[in-house]
Amino acid sequence: MVGRSRKRKKMVIESLVGSQTAITGNIGFLGGLHIDGYVKGDVEAEPGTDSMLSISEGGTVEGNVKVPSVLLKGTVKGDVTTTSRVELGPTAKVIGNVYYNLIEMAIGAEINGKLIHREPDAPAVADDGAGGGDDSEPDPAPFLGRQPS
Repeated sequence: MVGRSRKRKKMVIESLVGSQTAITGNIGFLGGLHIDGYVKGDVEAEPGTDSMLSISEGGTVEGNVKVPSVLLKGTVKGDVTTTSRVELGPTAKVIGNVYYNLIEMAIGAEINGKLIHREPDAPAVADDGAGGGDDSEPDPAPFLGRQPS
């Protein structure tokens, strides 16, 4: 089949939100995160990594998602921002905008928002020209509560 010849990197799950689990608060992660349960808060991978998020059919995130790659079969009520790839399964539902570099969308997937293409090196958030802050990259060490090596 055309377009299916590329090999996909196997996802290794280091963290899991189980189907009987509800989390209120933001989640920061590194590596692979799989959500079967409910998260009320933002889900963000450590910047500059090849982390992957998967959300199953029963999984829901009420908050923004910022990750390099996402495989979505559940629901996100918020914006989805990726630097690499978005894959939307037939049961996926996004109530918000999807910022993507590459996208694969199955028949049945729903997006109630805008699809916005981004180049891989585009900034994570559009600059509104308001200024403030510096242009340096954020230090990822506090993000996961560890010291830089």
